[in-house]
Amino acid sequence: MTTATLSLSELTSAATEAARLSAAATDADRAAWLTAVADALDANAAELVEIADAETSLGSVRLTGEVARTTGQLRLFARVITEGSYLEAIIDHADPGSTPPKPDLRRILKPIGPVAVFSASNFPFAFSVAGGDTASALAVGCSVIVKAHSGHVRLSERTAEIVADALRAAGAPDGLFALVSGREVGTALVQDPAIKAVGFTGSIPGGRALFDLATSRPDPIPFYGELGSLNPVVITPAALAERGAELAAGLAGSFTLGAGQFCTKPGLVFIPAGTSFAAEVAEASKDKPAHGMLTSRIADAYPEGLRSFAAVEGVDVVGGTVDQDAAANGAAPVVFSTTAAKVLERPEQLLEECFGPTTMLIEYTDRDELSAVLAKVPGSLTATLHAEPGEDTAQLVEQLSGLAGRVLFAGWPTGVAVNWAQQHGGPYPATTSLFTSVGATAVRRFQRPVAYQDAPETALHPALHDSNPLGIPRRVDGELQLP
Repeated sequence: MTTATLSLSELTSAATEAARLSAAATDADRAAWLTAVADALDANAAELVEIADAETSLGSVRLTGEVARTTGQLRLFARVITEGSYLEAIIDHADPGSTPPKPDLRRILKPIGPVAVFSASNFPFAFSVAGGDTASALAVGCSVIVKAHSGHVRLSERTAEIVADALRAAGAPDGLFALVSGREVGTALVQDPAIKAVGFTGSIPGGRALFDLATSRPDPIPFYGELGSLNPVVITPAALAERGAELAAGLAGSFTLGAGQFCTKPGLVFIPAGTSFAAEVAEASKDKPAHGMLTSRIADAYPEGLRSFAAVEGVDVVGGTVDQDAAANGAAPVVFSTTAAKVLERPEQLLEECFGPTTMLIEYTDRDELSAVLAKVPGSLTATLHAEPGEDTAQLVEQLSGLAGRVLFAGWPTGVAVNWAQQHGGPYPATTSLFTSVGATAVRRFQRPVAYQDAPETALHPALHDSNPLGIPRRVDGELQLP
């Protein structure tokens, strides 16, 4: 299921046949495959964490937790497909007496086919070889070819071996899963006619290049990319007056977590003008240690981003220093402070993501100025509001929900629960689609709807049989029916 000896065309050909067989398998069978992979990863967690720490410097505690998250989401998708509502089965019986007469129509979601998945650097398990993209695609009956991330190649190869062995032992078809490496191979993978969708987590430049390739093919395909996010936080005057010290400590912990390499790091924090909050955040973050970064390229880019911010007149460094060698010494926290007026003047320079342990505090004078500067913030994965009970924040919440896929209240965005209600996606450039890459509904990315008109029951998926042999939730003649 994963071998370096096969050509890309051989891998995609095998993936095509495997996708056909997987689509025909039962949900119970595919759930068993996912569970087998989860069990195998758990059994080899200690070895995998050791390899991952050597390649990423993320630490064994963080990585051990990430393995658990990864296996947990594999088991979640096993539950999703056996519960059955993911198929969105709909039956409308024929009504010849209506005007015009209505045929019998039955609609279901079907797997899209072989999927290419590009691993992320910052989550070497949960968004990598056996991560959410892979798990959700396998769950619905797609085959998967993963492009390994160059930042953790050894881990990718070992994880792929474990996944492939587990799938094989569980009875999954050959070709259901494979791993490839290299930038040129990744580009060719997106352009291969056998590939029907792409999942990607990474930078805006890299993601946009692949997105353009996917959509410019003779047969354009969906590109589900997570590219970049500033994750704005808004703090009202009342919240700051009530719990300023608590907010400063919480922010310091959030933007420095994992050396600031979380996709949900709070990179912009809007605060009332004329307070001491910037100094409190600087104080709260000054003892946070420097940490090694995921790759040398990321480490080199971090101080470049810091210097770009510091070069703007009207932007102050209130905590830390921009003169640092993150590659040699690790990335140290830096806190910037500026005004909403300055951001409105220089949005192209100040509303850029700087991957690392830094955040920008932006002072606003009133709600109108806050609304104006928020209107310039690009699409994000999250937006956070810290307000006090009784404050009228309806308009502010509406604006925040327009620029992010998840709106938090009185919390911090780092940390993404893997459950049925999660939405991890937002307006571009946060993601290139309307769907989530985390949580139960992530499977929807790799399905397409098909309606069958006046079809004999023998031609229909069991979910569309009148007797509902699978016992799943369905909508019949407009009424939601629960088993």
